[in-house]
Amino acid sequence: MADFETPELREYPIIPKLKEGVMEHSKPYVAKVQFQEALGFPGELVDNWEEKALEKLDDLRGRYRSLQVYLDSCVKCGACTDKCHYYLGTSDPKNMPVARQDLLRQVYRRYRTFAGKYFPKLVGAKDLTKDVLDDWYSYFHQCSQCRRCSVYCPYGIDTAEISMAAREIMDTIGVGQKYCNEIIGKAATVGNNLGLPEPALADTLEGLEEEVEEDTGVPVKFPLDQKGAEILLVTPSADFFAEPHVDGLIGYAKVFHEAGVSWTMSSYASEAANFGMFIGSYENMRNLSLRIRKAAEDLGVKRIVFGECGHAWRVAYSFLNTLAGPFDFLDPNYPVPQHICEFTYDLIQKDKLKFDKSENDHMTLTFHDSCNVARASRMGDKAGGQFDIPRAIIRAACNNFVDMPADAIGEATFCCGGGGGLLTDDLMELRVKGAQPRMEAYKRVVEDNGVTNVAAICAICKSQFTKVLPYYGFGMTDIVSVHQLVSEALILSDAPSDDTESNAEAEA
Repeated sequence: MADFETPELREYPIIPKLKEGVMEHSKPYVAKVQFQEALGFPGELVDNWEEKALEKLDDLRGRYRSLQVYLDSCVKCGACTDKCHYYLGTSDPKNMPVARQDLLRQVYRRYRTFAGKYFPKLVGAKDLTKDVLDDWYSYFHQCSQCRRCSVYCPYGIDTAEISMAAREIMDTIGVGQKYCNEIIGKAATVGNNLGLPEPALADTLEGLEEEVEEDTGVPVKFPLDQKGAEILLVTPSADFFAEPHVDGLIGYAKVFHEAGVSWTMSSYASEAANFGMFIGSYENMRNLSLRIRKAAEDLGVKRIVFGECGHAWRVAYSFLNTLAGPFDFLDPNYPVPQHICEFTYDLIQKDKLKFDKSENDHMTLTFHDSCNVARASRMGDKAGGQFDIPRAIIRAACNNFVDMPADAIGEATFCCGGGGGLLTDDLMELRVKGAQPRMEAYKRVVEDNGVTNVAAICAICKSQFTKVLPYYGFGMTDIVSVHQLVSEALILSDAPSDDTESNAEAEA
C-alpha cells in the first residue's frame, strides 16, 4: 500500500484537532523543462521570480474581477474551515480554505495594499520569500478546486479560483506541476491525455466492437473520424482502456445504437478532459477547446456530446462557448454542448429505451455527486438537473438504489479526493486522506442499507475510487460508471432472440 497511516473512518461530522504542518511535505513532482516550455512557460525558476510573480498576480487581478473581490472580501468568519475534505482528512490547518487563500492573500496585501505596506503585521501581510513559494507549491496542490467551501461562504469566495491563480503564477515563474503540464502537452499535440495515436485508438475501438458483438450478437459500432455523422462524442481518454470507464463507453455506444443516431469520435480531438483549468491557464484551456471545435467542423457534425467526466463537463458547460464559440455551424435545436446523461435521459423520458433492471440486481447502488458537475454546471432545462438526471438514469436501469446522507450529496457533496490535477501517485497520501469524508458517507449506506457499489459520472472520481477504496476496506470494483449500468440493463431491439441463437447453433 503506502508508508502513511490511513485515517480511521468516523461518524461524520467530526472536526479534527489541528496538526500544524503535517502535510507540508506533500508536493507533486515539478515539471521538467520540456513540459513547461511546451505550454509557453519558463523551464525553471526565473532569476527575478518575485517581480514576475507579482506582475502575474496584477495581470490576473486585472483580467478577473472576481479574483480581486475574493482577495479583498474575506472577513475570517470561519464558515469554510471544516468544509474542505483535505482539512478533514489531514488535520493540517493550512488546508482550511481560508488559510490556503491567505497564502496568496498575505502577499497581495503586503505589496498591493496601503495597510500591508506600512502595517504588515497588523493585517497578516508577508513578504514573498522562497519559504512562502514553497508553501504555495505544497498547499495550492492540496486543493482539488471542488468549491465546496464556496457553498458555505457567506460572501461566496471561491477558493478554487484563488488556487487556479496561484498555480498559474507558479507556472509563469517556472515552477509548474509535472502531472498536469505533461498531460496538457499530450492533449495539445496528439489529441488526448494518453498521447494515444490514431492507429492505437482505432485498434482499441475495433476491439470493443468485436467484444460487444460477441457478448450481445449485435454489431454495435464505435465509429472514428466518420464525416457527416450527427453526433461528435468527446469523452475522457480513460474510457478507451480503464475499468470501469470502458464499460461506460460501451454504454454510450449501445444507447446511440438503440436510438438509431449516427455518431463518431475524432482522432484529432478524442479527449474531453481539459487540464488547462487545473493550472488556471485560460490560454491552454482555449487551445484544447479549439481542437474540439475544429474536429466538429471538419467532420460536419450537428451536435457535440460529452461523456462521463466531471471537470470536462465543467469546462464544456461553463466555458466552451466563450473559449471556442460561436458554434453557429451546429444544429440550434440542441444545446451546445450536451452531456451523455442528458441524451440518455431524454430517450428514457420519450420511452425509447427499454431496460431489464434485473441485470443489475446483484448490486445495491448509491451515487457520488462529482464536485465539478454538482457545483459548477447543470444539466437539462431545470435547476438541479445535474443531481436529478443521473439518479433518474440509475433508477431506470436498476431496482436497488439508496442515496448517501443528505449532508454529503448534491451541492454539499464531498470531492473524491483526487480532482483538481491531483490524481498522481506522488500525492497518494493526500488522495487517501482527502477521500476520508466521502468514504465515511459511503460506509454509512454500506452498513445501514446494504449498498454494494457506488456509481459516478466522472473519470477522475472513478480512477480515484479504484485506488483508494481498498485503503478503507472496500473493494476496488465497488465503483461503477452510470452508463455501465445502462449497458448491462439496456435491451437492444435488434438482439437475436433465443430461438434465433438456437437455430444458428444448430446450423453451425
